[in-house]
Amino acid sequence: MNAADLAATAGALVAPPKGLLAADESFPTIGKRFEALGIPSTPETRRAYREMLFTTPGLADSISGAILFDETMNQTTAAGVPLVEMLWQQGIMPGIKVDAGTMLLPGFPGEKITSGLDGLRERLAAYRELGARFTKWRAVIVLDECRPTAGAIEANAHALARFAALSQEAGLVPVVEPEVLMDGNHSLARCEEATRATLQAVFAALFTQRVLLEGMLLKTGMVLPGADSPEQVDAAAVAEATIRCLRRAVPAAVPGIVFLSGGQGDVVATERLDAIGRTRGGPWRLSFSYGRALQDAAMKTWRGAAGNAAAAQAALAHRARCNAAACRGEYTAAMEQR
Repeated sequence: MNAADLAATAGALVAPPKGLLAADESFPTIGKRFEALGIPSTPETRRAYREMLFTTPGLADSISGAILFDETMNQTTAAGVPLVEMLWQQGIMPGIKVDAGTMLLPGFPGEKITSGLDGLRERLAAYRELGARFTKWRAVIVLDECRPTAGAIEANAHALARFAALSQEAGLVPVVEPEVLMDGNHSLARCEEATRATLQAVFAALFTQRVLLEGMLLKTGMVLPGADSPEQVDAAAVAEATIRCLRRAVPAAVPGIVFLSGGQGDVVATERLDAIGRTRGGPWRLSFSYGRALQDAAMKTWRGAAGNAAAAQAALAHRARCNAAACRGEYTAAMEQR
């Protein structure tokens, strides 16, 4: 895939008003969510759940791409059709999470680094052969009074840039995800400061590694006070701080920014996305790449029972439509009455 093709693919993933469905939960993560609902986590239940999500009628009206986990790339529907092929048939582009999870960063107490660069070139070639057209790599940035440190930011920025360069070499659009965690009691201003420093370091590393900015997407969190902060703010304040931060750190050459939900409730994540959508404050297309904030109602409705599939799909389609409207700044509370 040449530069023009990478740019075209990146543009298609953020074509208004669509976003990404993050269905790339690792075994421990999806296992914990299934366990809370009394669903056994087996290859078959995970396959059935993701097939239910991906076959939702009309989903492609609001979802441009789906981020998959390695297991899902090699699974088939109950009828024997590869899930990747079925997504293409639905009009949804398949992508793949390629990092191998986080581990403690030596010498930096409490901070983490993401692993997975070893053997990545070969894995990327295999994923493209299976039908993937974009990739994702998540870095975790811990935020408190003393962290993140410059060393931790630099280490994660370098890994993200290496991943992005290898992805583009393989003809795949990288979704670069430096996530500043919501945990803690930090203020809105502290989150903005840390997010800006992280993004500036990431783009410096991307430039050094000769990553084509037009052929990538940024996945980042909104600027928020910590979940335990006494300083909670309204959606308008979140939007103002988020857009200001992005304008100061993200080059205009990047075609799109997709927001992660990061533990926000599904309706709250939509309301804040809508406030951001109403600002129209930057040169990039702004959209969403939600996991739990898209899937929560659907998973709770499904509960592992085939008879609940239609209702679960309706819940997913509803949430996706609400977020698509929010991208345009056209979401209203009345839309929740379905």
